Amino acid sequence: MGKNRFDCIIVGLGLAGSALAVQFLLRKKKILVFDQPSENNSSTIAAGLFNPISGKRMIKTWLADELFPYLKKFYQQVENLTHSHFFYSSPIYRPFLSVVEQNEWMAGSSENSLSGFVKKVFTSSQHGEFIYDDLGGILLEQSGYLDTKTYISSVRSWLIKEGSYRDEFLDFNELNITASDVNYKDSCASRIICCDGVKSASGKLFSWLPLLSLKGETLCIKAKFLKDVIVNRGVYLVPNGMDQWRVGSTYQRDFNHGGITDEGREELVKNLESLVKIDYEIIGHDAGIRPVTPDRRPILGKHPEHPTVLIFNGMGTKGVSLAPYFSEMLIHSIDNSIRINKEVDINRYKSLYWNSR
Repeated sequence: MGKNRFDCIIVGLGLAGSALAVQFLLRKKKILVFDQPSENNSSTIAAGLFNPISGKRMIKTWLADELFPYLKKFYQQVENLTHSHFFYSSPIYRPFLSVVEQNEWMAGSSENSLSGFVKKVFTSSQHGEFIYDDLGGILLEQSGYLDTKTYISSVRSWLIKEGSYRDEFLDFNELNITASDVNYKDSCASRIICCDGVKSASGKLFSWLPLLSLKGETLCIKAKFLKDVIVNRGVYLVPNGMDQWRVGSTYQRDFNHGGITDEGREELVKNLESLVKIDYEIIGHDAGIRPVTPDRRPILGKHPEHPTVLIFNGMGTKGVSLAPYFSEMLIHSIDNSIRINKEVDINRYKSLYWNSR
């Protein structure tokens, strides 16, 4: 009996793998996705926040002018195709911590580079009943959150309907790679794309890449809080159901295990207490591990020695905003219609591969 033929095998169904699978399905390609949902899957426990202006210095996110219009169109299209709802546009309010910060934003908010992302700058309290914001704050637009659990579940259901999903880990030891295709058990494909997060760092094909593990812990609280805006300062509070909120996140590069910790909980509670005035009840505590790179840019492209093996990884904490745009870029690079942006191209690390040989 002949093997089942596919255009592509995808390994992993986190934010990267889901976006890539959608891109292939939209193009009517025959794909096969291998994934086994894990309790420590950062994509499904993440708050899914997308924010055009971030960081301690509050600067515009890299490629924000391209990423944010694209992600809105992408996720809304997937909602329509899967008859699900998981994409939520919402302004983000960030309170000022000092008069100096307030003055800097009053002076700089009219810059052309911030046009379309800064909705308004306030110099007095806007939500004093709920949070500490005596000096006002900045209100951002083109922001919001993705219900990552519902999104990935919806994509998985679409794949199952198409006969394109297997709930199992792919054993790379049984993968036969040739110059023209890849073979795995009863399946053959023109290429395989690894979207398996931190697992790639310990795999046989991409262990030479500088994929690092970043652990994040979040809390789930029950409280009466603002429903028309996301508050983000030290921690964020993102809606998580009926009077429930996801609070996060910690950022740990050095950790002994991937589970929750008392230290993580204490850090989150401390930052939450410095932001909100409300009474709340902690009803959940989660942890996940994200794949990051030294330059905080994704990694995509072909393996240096095996052109039928590709990677789409390293989304880090911004997977919601990065995955849609760069999944399309990878698709176009496969059909040779465009070249991959040098800042995310796997070739920036190819010397590491040859040095490891």
